[in-house]
Amino acid sequence: MLNRRHLLGLAAAGLAAPSLARAQAAWPNRSIRLIAQFPPGGLVDTVSRLMAPMLAQALGQGVVVENRPGAGGLIGTDVVAKAPADGYTLLVSHASVHVYATATRPTLPFDPIADFTHMVHLVEAANVLLVRSNSPFQTLDQYVTAARTRPVRFGSSGIGSAPHLLGAMLSAEAAAPNLDHIPYAGSAPAMQDLLANNIESMVDPITTNVQQIRDGSLRALAVSSPQRLPAFPDIPTFAELGYAKLTSSQWLGLSAPKNLPAPIAERLTAIVPPMLQRPELMARFSDLQTLPRSPAPTGSDFVALMREEIRAWTTVARQFNIVVS
Repeated sequence: MLNRRHLLGLAAAGLAAPSLARAQAAWPNRSIRLIAQFPPGGLVDTVSRLMAPMLAQALGQGVVVENRPGAGGLIGTDVVAKAPADGYTLLVSHASVHVYATATRPTLPFDPIADFTHMVHLVEAANVLLVRSNSPFQTLDQYVTAARTRPVRFGSSGIGSAPHLLGAMLSAEAAAPNLDHIPYAGSAPAMQDLLANNIESMVDPITTNVQQIRDGSLRALAVSSPQRLPAFPDIPTFAELGYAKLTSSQWLGLSAPKNLPAPIAERLTAIVPPMLQRPELMARFSDLQTLPRSPAPTGSDFVALMREEIRAWTTVARQFNIVVS
C-alpha cells in the first residue's frame, strides 16, 4: 500500500519527466560555454575558437570560449566534470589530461572516463624530436648512437607529459641510457633553452613548431605519426626507423559532464564530425598540422580509444617510474 510520501514522490517524478523532456527538446535556448583548459594562444584555445562560431551557427545559440587554465589542464577539466549535465557546459578535452595525467598521477580530482560524456574525437597532432639547424645530429641514428656513450639532453613541457613519455620510450627502445630528460614548465622555456644551446634536443607537438621547421631554424629527426606528414614528407616516422612503439598522438575531443541527456549528446555527435571536414576548417587544421581522423571516433569508440591509450601509457609510466606528485 502506498503512503502519502510515496504518492507525492510519484507525482513529483511524473511532473519532472515532462519538464525535463521539454528542457531537452528546447536545448539550446541560451548561450553555451566551451571550456578551454589551457591558456589563450595554444592549440586547445585555437581549435576551440575555430569551432565555436560553427557550433553556434549549427545550434542557433552563442558559443562562448572560456579559458580555465591551470595545473596542466586539470582545473578547467574539473570545472566541466562538476558542472550540470544540461548541455550548456562543454569541454575541448585533451589527451594530456585524460590519458597522460591519468597514467602518471596517483590521483585526479575526477574519473577521466566515468565523470564525462565523451562524444567526438576532434583532431590529433604528432610529436617530433627536434634539434637546432646547426646540430651535429642529422639523423635519428646519429642521435641515439651518441646517447649510448655520452649524455644527450632532451627537453619537454614537463614531467609526465606526452613528450617526456615518448623520450623515455626512445631511450629504452634504442638502448640509449644517456638520453637525459630535462623537464620545463611548458614548451616555450624548453624551446628557449634549445635555441640557446643549453640542451641538445626537444620532444614537442609539431603544431607549435611548424614555422621553425619550415624556415630551417629547427630540424626534425623523426615524427610520431603513423605515416609521414604530407606537409613534411622529408621527416621520417619513428616507426619506419625501427621504433614502432613510438607511434602516438595528442588528440583533442568534445566532451561534457557525465549523464548528458542522450538527445543532446546525439545531436552534438551528429553535427560535429561533418563540421570537421569543412574545407575552411580543414585548411586551418592543415596549417596547424593537427587533423581529424576519418571517420572521427565517436561515443563508445572514442571511449574505447581512450581506455586503450590509458592502459598503454600507464604501463610505460610504471616501467620508467614516471610519477607526477
